[in-house]
Amino acid sequence: MILIVDTGPLAVIEDLGRPGLAHLGVPPSGAADRASCGLANRLVGNDEIDAVIEVTFGGLIIAADQLHWVAVTGPPTQLWIDDQPTASHAALPLRPGQRLRIDPPVRGVRNYLAARGGLQMPKTLGSRSTDVLSGLGPAPLRRGTTIQVGQPTGSLPGIDVAPQRVPSKDLEVFPGPRRDWFTGEAWARLVSEQWTVSADADRIGIRFEGPELDRRIAEELPSEGLIRGAVQVPAGGQPLVFLADHPVTGGYPVIAVLSDVSADHAAQLRPGDHVRFHG
Repeated sequence: MILIVDTGPLAVIEDLGRPGLAHLGVPPSGAADRASCGLANRLVGNDEIDAVIEVTFGGLIIAADQLHWVAVTGPPTQLWIDDQPTASHAALPLRPGQRLRIDPPVRGVRNYLAARGGLQMPKTLGSRSTDVLSGLGPAPLRRGTTIQVGQPTGSLPGIDVAPQRVPSKDLEVFPGPRRDWFTGEAWARLVSEQWTVSADADRIGIRFEGPELDRRIAEELPSEGLIRGAVQVPAGGQPLVFLADHPVTGGYPVIAVLSDVSADHAAQLRPGDHVRFHG
């Protein structure tokens, strides 16, 4: 069992989410940066589907009541076991009574902490993920919360340190289902101009500031399905990218869709970052 001593700005339980339930009105949720979540699990010998703690802007402190192997991934950051600095992106023994602290990353937003055996929180519709939009899953973690750790099912990998991945601000996009609702100039602006991440950014999505993307078709669009990485353009002409906790449907046209890799990178963008899209 591990004890949450402090959470920082936001710490939530996440796995790979609830895919395949959109027809029932259930969003997928899951880790915002899936690659980092999977890596954390692999470093401690877990299945990639096991639950982890997603930490926003650092500040998480946990304490162990018995020996646990843990790993922290995501953007490069400083870890501390008690008062001793140690490295992220490696399997670390956390012994009884010791505390692990995660500092805020210098770049990026979200880090992922996995414990060998997986975190045993109750499942909702097949997933342990916290969905901040719908309210499904466990509540965001609080001080004093205890989390059971499961029994390991795999061996520890023979890896000392995994390569750290610096979040990219160059995002790959493909034409979306409503690309034809926009002018050619709008698409050219999307993939040539520099965009700034606004303060309106969370697990649901990110709004960008930049030139307006003009529509060729101005009529109303019936609400239609959305996926992670969808680039939607509301009436103001400024694009927004949907992340893990996006709604199931939306009523504005989707001009583009991020690749899976770029959707992971988008989850690490912070307000004020300058971003470019490329097709």
